[in-house]
Amino acid sequence: MSGSVAYAAPMVTGGLTSQPIGHYDFCRKAPAECAIRSVGVAPETMTEQLWSELVSINDHVNKAVQPVNDIDLYGKDEVWAYPVESKGDCEDYVLEKRRELNEQGLSIANLLITVVKKPDGEGHAVLTVRTTDGDFILDNLTDAVRNWEDTGYRFLKRQSTENTGRWVAIREGQAPLVGSVQATK
Repeated sequence: MSGSVAYAAPMVTGGLTSQPIGHYDFCRKAPAECAIRSVGVAPETMTEQLWSELVSINDHVNKAVQPVNDIDLYGKDEVWAYPVESKGDCEDYVLEKRRELNEQGLSIANLLITVVKKPDGEGHAVLTVRTTDGDFILDNLTDAVRNWEDTGYRFLKRQSTENTGRWVAIREGQAPLVGSVQATK
């Protein structure tokens, strides 16, 4: 994109991996959310308007939702839900940002819930947005929309681009594999 955003390499994903327990429970309560199939959807075309929407929605949701952990809000660990009474934890912020961006016309295949480890080792969820300029992260811990490689997080897994109920491993530090062979005569 011109000027405001540097190119962000796309994440390299591996095969299917385990679904986070909180997402599994979320899918049981909202099966339609986890049954969306999207095959062959291209990344969102990065434009100045899209960048503005990403920054605006990230900032808006970060300010609109008060951070409250699941124990205090629900009396148990790991509840994935849309913010309740404008309160929630990291997964709740992600779900709300995903919903608002989808309402703006972005494909759900490009709005991927992603599980990471923060530098202190704590688990965390962020929203990955796939674009033609690479993958960007919307995070409740910062109002900055960042290139996924510039977050300081260790990326573990994210939703599949083809099925919202499936998860794929993220293969950090690996360049995309490219292979070609010459046919023998």
